[in-house]
Amino acid sequence: MDETEFWELIDDTRRTAEGDPEEQADLLLERLLGLDPELVLDFARHFEARYNRAYRWDLWGAAWVLLDGASDDAFDFFRCWLIGQGREVYEGALHDPDSLAGLLNDFDEEIDGDGEELGYAADEAYEQLTGAVAPDLGIAAAPAEPEGAPVEFEDDRALAQRYPGLWNRFREL
Repeated sequence: MDETEFWELIDDTRRTAEGDPEEQADLLLERLLGLDPELVLDFARHFEARYNRAYRWDLWGAAWVLLDGASDDAFDFFRCWLIGQGREVYEGALHDPDSLAGLLNDFDEEIDGDGEELGYAADEAYEQLTGAVAPDLGIAAAPAEPEGAPVEFEDDRALAQRYPGLWNRFREL
């Protein structure tokens, strides 16, 4: 599976699920179950590489604004959700996290921002297909600490200044 096929699978399941991350995860699992186990591992490698790439303080700050707070686990699930939004949103957010203000059509804090189940889809599919736990993917692990300069999450004024688009759309001072 190449990068284009990876993103097509993400986009197709998101559109079919009409943006619901849990439904998207179910559809993704269903689609992965129709693939050869090696292709499922390819998908997992693409997903994991993007998940690790998004382990950055500036994205965590954007998640904090969008979700009105984001613990370690919430940020992990946010990164899965971000991948589930497709290539344009994902790459746009990595380029400029504040651009999420314009890239997200709708954002419902109750269901959006949490793609935990998306993160498990490939492992679950591989296990169902083979009866075995997925092997090590052979890609570099995420760094111990997020990349970039730390963000002061509790300072609303600093967040509003750093993420003006997100702050104006989703929060207020």
